[in-house]
Amino acid sequence: MYPRTNYEMTEAELKELLDACKPVVCMRVGGVSHSSPQENANRAWDNLGKKMGFDYMTVQPISGKGERFFSAIPLENEDQRTERLKREAEEKRLVEIKNIQDEISEKKQRLVELRKPICLGIQLDNEDYSGCTGLGGDCPECGK
Repeated sequence: MYPRTNYEMTEAELKELLDACKPVVCMRVGGVSHSSPQENANRAWDNLGKKMGFDYMTVQPISGKGERFFSAIPLENEDQRTERLKREAEEKRLVEIKNIQDEISEKKQRLVELRKPICLGIQLDNEDYSGCTGLGGDCPECGK
């Protein structure tokens, strides 16, 4: 188990937690009830834990420091966090390299296609051509 770490939440985060604890006036329809203040508070602590990186079920107040200060067990220690961030950065870098390589390959292929001369076929009269498809191998102009 990891050592406890001290945390400080912002005034806005404290307000959000306190608001989550307030009872919600609602009408029960069809036997379905809304979340209780306890469920809302647990959900707010869970969200804060995910945001700040601690296990919300391990939160304890720090006496004498005020409402915004508490301790909890981190979801990962600093070494794990550093290692995870390095790993994620490397994975992101490799994905970007692959994407750029794919993009370069596509652009090279497109460049090859664009460099191919366009054959209109045999000129039949002033502005009329037979229309080479480049597929049949029977064009006397380009041989395709």
